[in-house]
Amino acid sequence: MSSTPSLKAESSSSSNSPVVGPFASLYNRYSAWRAALDLPNPGTVEGLQKEVKSTHLTNFFFDGGRADLTKSLSVNPAFQVTHSFSLGSQTAPPTYNFGAVFANNNLFMQGGIDNEGSLNLRFNQGWTPTNVTKVQSQISNTPGHSMLSLEHDYQGLDYSVNVKAINPSPADLSGIYIGNYLQSITKNIALGFETLYQRADPTQGDLTTSFLAKYTGSDKNWIATAQVQPAGIVQATYWQKLSEKVDVAADLQLLATPARRDAIATLGAKYDLRMSTFRAQLDSTGKVSALLEQRFAPTFAFLVSGEIDHFKNSAKVGVGVMIESSSLTPEEMGLSPSGMPLPPP
Repeated sequence: MSSTPSLKAESSSSSNSPVVGPFASLYNRYSAWRAALDLPNPGTVEGLQKEVKSTHLTNFFFDGGRADLTKSLSVNPAFQVTHSFSLGSQTAPPTYNFGAVFANNNLFMQGGIDNEGSLNLRFNQGWTPTNVTKVQSQISNTPGHSMLSLEHDYQGLDYSVNVKAINPSPADLSGIYIGNYLQSITKNIALGFETLYQRADPTQGDLTTSFLAKYTGSDKNWIATAQVQPAGIVQATYWQKLSEKVDVAADLQLLATPARRDAIATLGAKYDLRMSTFRAQLDSTGKVSALLEQRFAPTFAFLVSGEIDHFKNSAKVGVGVMIESSSLTPEEMGLSPSGMPLPPP
């Protein structure tokens, strides 16, 4: 005989008990009140400035020569391998990297190994649409460069939580531990904090907390963020979509400590054209940089980057190509027989 009716009766009697009942009623009213506010999810702390980072070319700039050769072996699940080459850089030695990516709706795996034998691994597992576990590791022959990161994301109805451990040691609990929380206060404003605990050895530990704020325009065409650290570091960003093809972004970093006072301001713009993307950037240190990604075909792109440092009277230039090949048919790749993208259904 099934025990379900007895369990329901027991649960009902527990919620109606004189001890649990008032708390359960209060929690239900609080949940109903929060649901009635209809507040949006504020996104993750990691993605707090993703629009600004996508507009600026800081994470995209390179100098010297670069080539990325990608082979797609499957679309669903996605599986591809990549050979990446770079040489002639003024700041980095020549490198080669072999990488592979496998992904489906709930799983993402990426691995790579370079010419020095360093191995990089990434693993993301989505348990539910709101719960994601992430593992990232680097194994290197260079002492002190190996790393292991364990992370979990949870996105609630109007908040997000993230916990992370970097190089944790179960023996003495040394390592770096990070936790953050971001909560929507109104439909436009989200506030949060990020706490970092660094334990170099069992006798030393350092705890710092930074405070976060995010304001999103009602039309979601502009976003302003701020991050304040007690050490005297302030970072503020602003991003705006001027049109369907043009984004602009600004970043201001202030350092006000007893030992040093400094500030860096960065302005950038991104233009998305039919077959190309152009990024331009200017900062207060005298650097002017630009990056053009021209796609001549869906499987071939040509990149040109340049930077001029007016204060140091120096310049950098980079040239690269991105080539993709596949054993799949054009229809499987979402292309027409002529090689152009198919129109949306």
